[in-house]
Amino acid sequence: MKAAEAQAVRRRKRRSGLPVRLLKGALSAAVACAGWIAWIYWKIESFEPKMELPEYDAGIVLGAALWNGEPSPGLKERLDKAFELYREGRFRVFILTGGYDHAGSRLTEAEGMKHYLAALGVPEDRLLLEPEARSTYENLAFSRDVMDRERLRTALIVTHDFHAARARDVARWLGYEQPGFAAAESSVLPASQRHVREIAAFTKWKLDSVLLRIGLQIPDRPGL
Repeated sequence: MKAAEAQAVRRRKRRSGLPVRLLKGALSAAVACAGWIAWIYWKIESFEPKMELPEYDAGIVLGAALWNGEPSPGLKERLDKAFELYREGRFRVFILTGGYDHAGSRLTEAEGMKHYLAALGVPEDRLLLEPEARSTYENLAFSRDVMDRERLRTALIVTHDFHAARARDVARWLGYEQPGFAAAESSVLPASQRHVREIAAFTKWKLDSVLLRIGLQIPDRPGL
């Protein structure tokens, strides 16, 4: 009888302690999540894009959305930055990377960027297209293929300031040699929106890099 009573007491203690354990687990998870977000935010904000070489073989412009076949205001910021650097002689040819940004698009991002730069006077033979990529990883992986085909060795990667840290992380993973980075500042994308989106995208990339390392395929999530 005493043994049964003792067992019942132990069961009651375990049941009464369950909410406390669940609360502790939830708090630990919340602290870990907050720490991860803070670390990713620090990586984004602390990265300073640099151009280590005086001149690069190619300037890779990472794609973004088209609006009715024209570069969106955000993509125009990247293109204007790249055009400025091209005129300064910082690279010889453009690699414009980006596929269809949604079903029903008439042009790839690469084609939309080509039309924009051609209208600014860039010769067509200086505009190399990579029209398949649907993510930052694919932008840089497929642009490497273009570089190999065209025998280009060094690259200056042009994107936005909030996106540059992730682009650097991906480029390192892909083995780019001494890549330079140039970042456009955004006046059209709200800070809160771009930070939330970039933290989520950087987190996804970190998970994807683990999958790649163990030989698994990255899930297809266009635009990140």
